[in-house]
This record gives sequence, structure tokens and C-alpha cells, in this order.
Amino acid sequence: MDGSIHLTRKERKVLLEVYRSGDARLARRAHVLLLLDDGLSYRDVRTLLYASNDLIANCVRRFREGGINEALESDGPATPTVDWLPTVEHWLRNATPQDFGYFRQRWTCDMLAEVLAWEKGIRLSSETVRRSLHRAGFVWRRPRPVLGPTDPQYTEKIQHLSKLMAQLPDDETVVFQDEVDIHLNPKIGSCWMPRGEQAEVVTPGTNEKRHLAGSLHWRTGALLISEPGRRRNAELFVAHLDDLRCRLRSYHRIHVICDNARFHDCRAVWDYLQQWGDRIVLHFLPKYAPQTNPIERVWWHLHETITRNHRCHSIDELLDNVFSWVDVQKVFPLETAVYNQAA
Repeated sequence: MDGSIHLTRKERKVLLEVYRSGDARLARRAHVLLLLDDGLSYRDVRTLLYASNDLIANCVRRFREGGINEALESDGPATPTVDWLPTVEHWLRNATPQDFGYFRQRWTCDMLAEVLAWEKGIRLSSETVRRSLHRAGFVWRRPRPVLGPTDPQYTEKIQHLSKLMAQLPDDETVVFQDEVDIHLNPKIGSCWMPRGEQAEVVTPGTNEKRHLAGSLHWRTGALLISEPGRRRNAELFVAHLDDLRCRLRSYHRIHVICDNARFHDCRAVWDYLQQWGDRIVLHFLPKYAPQTNPIERVWWHLHETITRNHRCHSIDELLDNVFSWVDVQKVFPLETAVYNQAA
């Protein structure tokens, strides 16, 4: 057939890889060559691809003069998806669009393609960038927030707490204390839903919230929660300390490890400790280090199990679910690896 071409098995495999690479310009030329190799005429190729006779003739002429590399107008079939990728990976890890004069803080595929064209002279579609990033192991997802500041006394405080737990007498115990907010407005979490539809989570319209003070018992893994309060303040904290004193009466001394919230270290707290300092001893975690408090993980499970997408109509109903979950769970794992390593 006039104008037809014949590809070797290796050439056909390379063209198929280029056709699936995501680069529209190169894929179009590769498609022309593959269809001609299948025996289609110029007219058939033009009809299928909406391609011009000039494009088809140009592909055939270049193929006959220099093979598939010349037909694709490239030094090699692998360069469109390899040469630029290390540069983009470096930008994603070490730079932001603001470093290149943009206002945006986050990279998009369109912006990466645009900066590649300006900085490197490499013109690619945003779809080519997206597919290549997926092949390189990159995904689009929410980042995890972390605290920037660090406590200069972090090591000393962790070592002090590790030594405390390692040398604790049998008649003393340790609890990890913290507060958690319970909102009637449900926290939104991912769930299964039909493709093309978006599930709905009904909200009450007017939010109500309660604050729970709780402690994770280091010896038993039990979660001790006091009565909820309407405000997160010293009154809530002192009431919880007094609750611990009564519920853990079998221990001569209770060491309460808590964060550095202002109401944990105020006049009302120290007035209470002047009376009960022989039973309650406070220890403060390193600043800016919530990961050192094992109860934070318990609160995460509480929200994941109870408050995400909940359908409770009142705050009392929601709190009943919270306390029922605690009663059924009974024992919670303590993630204290940071203290075991320090010991």
C-alpha cells in the first residue's frame, strides 16, 4: 500500500510506550506510525485521528530518513519523561512557587509545567507532569501539621519523666493528662459513597460544645474522664485533679504529667496543691511536643470512632456515646516509646 511503513517489533514496543506516556504531541505522532504499520491508509488515519495530510506525510518522511527518533522529533523516546523529573522532584521537596515569583504557596501540575518552560525550556502538558509524578511515587494529599518551635529542655524533661516511671514505687502511680473538646457539629471524615455522588452529613446549625478532662493511667491503661465542663479552664483542671485523688485513693501519691497550658500552672491550681500536694504532684511535658503525651492518641481514636460524621441530635446524646465507648473499651494502649528510648 502506497505510503505504508513497516516497524520492527522493538520499534513498535517503543512507540507504544511513547503513545501511553501522556505527552499529547509525541503520542499523536506515535499513533500515526502505529496505525500506518497496521496497514491503514492515509485517508483512514486522517479520519480516525482528525490529522492533516501534512502531519502524516511528515511522520512518514522523518521515519524513513532517521527512524522513530527522527519521526518523533526527539533525541530518544525516554527523554520526555526522565530528564526533567529530577528537577521537578527537587522543586517539590525544597522550593515553593514563591521562589519563582508567584504568589501561590503550593505547586500544581500547571504551575510546574509553566516553570519548566520558563526555567528549562522544556514544554510539557500538565497531564504529562501529573502522570510522571504518580509514576515517581508522588501523590496529592493533605500534609501533616507539625509545630515549628522546639523546647530547648526537651531531652532533660523526657529523661526526668523516664527516670520517674522507671523508679516509681508500688504505692505511687503516673497518669498522662489532657483535655479534649466535644462539638455537636460533627467532624467530617472520609466514607464510602457511590461514584459521582457526595454523601451528606447533617449538622445541627447551632453548635454546642463541652470540654472533657481525662487522664490515661500508666499502670493499667484505663482512661479516667471527669464530668464535662462548659469552659476549658483552671476550674475544669482542678476538678479533674480532685477526681483523680478520689478515684486513685489506693495510691499514696499520683504523678500527673500534663502539657504547658496556662490554666495548668496558675493560682487556682497551686492553691489546690497547697492542700493536696502530698497526694498530687504535677510534671510538665516538653513544650511544643504533643506527641510525647500518649493520651493524644486516645483522643484521636475517640474522634475517629465517635465524633466523625455522627448523627446525634443533642450534645447529651453525643456525650453518652463518648462515655459508653470509654466503658466498653476499658483499656487503651500506651505509646511510650519516646520514654523507653530515653531510659
